[in-house]
Amino acid sequence: MARIHYSNSSMKTSLLLAASTAALLCSCGHLPFSSNSSKMNVTTKPFGTTKKGQTVELYTLTNATGASVDIMTLGGTITSIKVPDRKGHLGEVVLGFDNLHDYEEKSPFFGCITGRYANRIAKGRFTLDGSSHMLATNNGPNHLHGGKVGFDKMVWQAKPLRNNSSVGLELTHTSPDGDEGYPGALFAKVTYTWDSHNELTVQYEATTTKPTVLNLTNHSYFNLADAGASPVLNHQLTLHAGAFTPTDATAIPTGEIRQVAGTPFDFTAPHTLGERINANDQQIKYGLGYDHNFIVDGRPGHVRPCASVYEPTTGRVLTIETDQPAVQLYTGNFLDGIKGRNGATYSKRHAVCLETQHYPDSPNQPAFPSTVLRPGETFESTTTMRFSTHK
Repeated sequence: MARIHYSNSSMKTSLLLAASTAALLCSCGHLPFSSNSSKMNVTTKPFGTTKKGQTVELYTLTNATGASVDIMTLGGTITSIKVPDRKGHLGEVVLGFDNLHDYEEKSPFFGCITGRYANRIAKGRFTLDGSSHMLATNNGPNHLHGGKVGFDKMVWQAKPLRNNSSVGLELTHTSPDGDEGYPGALFAKVTYTWDSHNELTVQYEATTTKPTVLNLTNHSYFNLADAGASPVLNHQLTLHAGAFTPTDATAIPTGEIRQVAGTPFDFTAPHTLGERINANDQQIKYGLGYDHNFIVDGRPGHVRPCASVYEPTTGRVLTIETDQPAVQLYTGNFLDGIKGRNGATYSKRHAVCLETQHYPDSPNQPAFPSTVLRPGETFESTTTMRFSTHK
């Protein structure tokens, strides 16, 4: 079978290990573990019922150090990541809600799998092999994150996984031909793997029955200080990206590839997010801050450094590696005081998103890397988020 090359040997090894050690939940909601991995665990509990009557489960992946990741089956959504600060105290680092109702009613894509096409497609339309396809316009004049009922609103099928060094969750979903206007029935699989080095690896796989376009990512909102209670302006960001794609006023790339040197978009050396976020720059004005696609240095299809974020008060560091061509930097510019977990108020710039991805609007821009997936091909991609501390 032909493959779109977004994999590497380590990912394939991980997939084989995960598949070979997959286990069903026992009646108590825990996976059976051998003594050498007894400190690693997967548990599950009900998380409510959707408006359509579908049962949603919440899975908790806990590693040998006690750090954990919570994932619910609605949208394959990461609802919680608890990792240590420099003093060893575990704390929440992503924004989220306490209950399913809030995720259904008011979530701005917190922690979810976005697709079929993450980010934007201009005017909700594209042409593929001479056929025109119309999509929902749910972001001004444009199509955003898969449409009105994208992958974030689907209840995925889940299977817990483990091996000697990690625990995980395999999620699958079949999107029918014509779903939200996209051609082809699409089978998607997303695997989350959590290890005792506090590394969360997200692996994507998809096949289609007709030529289609595809762009998958995870849309977690990070705040390494206090899980969204305060702004992220003191977070120090490094991006391994020497160029970005400027946009028009509706956040659609113009087609230009612009070098970041000498601009507020240069994070090739560490800068705080707040240092230039109000710069007198037209691109900053368009996004009300940062909401732009950066081109990751190096060869797409190979896992390489993408970004790192350091929060000085807690010492927490988030490091991201990916095989994707690009990453969307978004600084929560449209958070509007939404009430979140434990009554926290999530206001403007209280989070940072780093969405590994293909370029926005690639189906309409031939000069951009292709997002076309054809029958007989398999889309594969991997992104790793590593949490550590700086002493």
